[in-house]
Amino acid sequence: MRIRKARHASAFLALGALTLSAACSSGGGGGTGTGGGEGKQATVQNFGIGTAADSKGPAPEVPGAAKGGTAYDLDQAGFDYLDPGQQYVSDQLSVQLLYNRSLTGYKIDAKTGKTILVGDLATDTGKSSDGAKTWTYTLKDGLKFEDGSPVTSKDVKYGIERLFADYQTQGPQYIQKWLYGADYRKAYTGPYEGKEIPADKIDTPDDKTIVFHFQEAHADAPYAAAMPNISPVPKAKDDKQKYNNHPVATGPYKIASYKPGKELVFERNTNWDPKTDPIRNAYPDSWNFQLGIAEPGLTNRLAAEDGNDKYAVNLSGSSDPSKMQTLTTDAQYKSRTVNQYQPYVEVININTKRITDPKIRQAIMYAFPMTQVQQAFGGGAQGELGTTLLSPTVAGWKKYDPFGKLDKPTGDIEKAKELLKEAGVTGKIKLSYAYANTPRWQNVSLTLEKALEKAGFDVQRKAIDPTSYYTVVGKLDTPYDIYRTGWGADWPSASTVVPPTMDGRNLADGTNNYSFLNDEHVNSEIDRILAVTDIKKQNDEWRTLSEYVLKNDTSQIPFIFDKYFNIHGSGLGGVTYNEVYGTINPNTIFVKQ
Repeated sequence: MRIRKARHASAFLALGALTLSAACSSGGGGGTGTGGGEGKQATVQNFGIGTAADSKGPAPEVPGAAKGGTAYDLDQAGFDYLDPGQQYVSDQLSVQLLYNRSLTGYKIDAKTGKTILVGDLATDTGKSSDGAKTWTYTLKDGLKFEDGSPVTSKDVKYGIERLFADYQTQGPQYIQKWLYGADYRKAYTGPYEGKEIPADKIDTPDDKTIVFHFQEAHADAPYAAAMPNISPVPKAKDDKQKYNNHPVATGPYKIASYKPGKELVFERNTNWDPKTDPIRNAYPDSWNFQLGIAEPGLTNRLAAEDGNDKYAVNLSGSSDPSKMQTLTTDAQYKSRTVNQYQPYVEVININTKRITDPKIRQAIMYAFPMTQVQQAFGGGAQGELGTTLLSPTVAGWKKYDPFGKLDKPTGDIEKAKELLKEAGVTGKIKLSYAYANTPRWQNVSLTLEKALEKAGFDVQRKAIDPTSYYTVVGKLDTPYDIYRTGWGADWPSASTVVPPTMDGRNLADGTNNYSFLNDEHVNSEIDRILAVTDIKKQNDEWRTLSEYVLKNDTSQIPFIFDKYFNIHGSGLGGVTYNEVYGTINPNTIFVKQ
């Protein structure tokens, strides 16, 4: 479970900020909306696992949709990776839906925004046996690559085998680790020397069947099978790193032309059969991604919608913060605004190796000025006040505010002082505070310093180079007491949040457990919950454990639920939102005729 660069990075980079996170972004039922006022709390999206019937194509028609035309995407950067094996960032996750299909995927209702996991290449979300250690998938009939050759189970297996090669460093690692353990590359080095993963790990008894034999139970394996790297690759077309520029399509579009950092154009893949696809409507004839457009010019273009910009969207990036006041108050933008939750929770980590008394950690919690920090994020439209360690986009999420932060969102200085007194603190207690040296986090650091000083802390701020920030705060001997990180779930389950960020056995340089929490109760509970095979029950158990950590260990201070906010051209219809990815969903978009 690796750290993932934030998929809403464009808005942050406009201020020079650095946000990292794991995955995969509920309020208002998904789709298009404008919520996000200060102090509001989310309502949970109705996530679920669909049936075999839900997995049948074609995708449900979008009301008012028309086929034809070209849809445009304006992107501040470019794509580091088009190879599905290397994709793990929001802009990549959204674009790959156009040309790449995984074993499973997310079906989004264009009317309600309801999101369910269904079989994409597979006939369903998988069948488990052996206590959820073994998962079997059957491929649909009529699946083809862009050249017309059939997609087989061996192509899916090969696509997974190449993930073990030494150049495959950026994509998710769930399946690889579940098959071989943490040091999976030592056990298998990839297919390029003629070696295959043996049948007792991945079996393909026929062209339609693929069977995974994991070392442990994994009730959420159907979600892992939706990651972009669990997809077929034709062995004859695999030229290792070069495959990044011309991945072979299984989705409704294929690459027509690509100028890295400038333009990426897709045209129809005539060998895609919509009858096999319950997820993608693929209404436009083509997609044109215009890359390398600097902010605030990108947001200005979407607002003005001149020429082809009338048919444009920014799938993964939020609006430039400098434009938020205008975009949120001017009525002309309301009908083409999307404002929904992303899977990220912003937290202040408290180094439990250095601040060992929970009362002192809770004093920091009470003093934390949530409202003031929220303003530095561009207001409620780009980040809602958050009081849980899980995002509202995670299945099983419930409201939880054990410290009454929403009642006193500017901070409770008196309660903080009271706790410090109970902890036996006399005089001011020193706090070393590390922050990324960017305009946003400089402002946040000053706001936090002011509040904590009032509560009785002597805050010593330390600016860290953003490029090395996570390396510095992730070291076991880091000399800092508090520092901010962001984290999100790779799918709507806290199995991708609690173990990586709260397991005390994950402590090593580069850990994702940034507070260095090592609570024996938490560690043992993680093992117990991982073995639960009922996914709904498991989600409830993860939430309960995260609440225990927040209330009793207080190793992290959640303060913002990140949100996507942007506008799109009025010439586009069917604009829906993928809360799992935290991006616009391209599958339902159509060009108004």
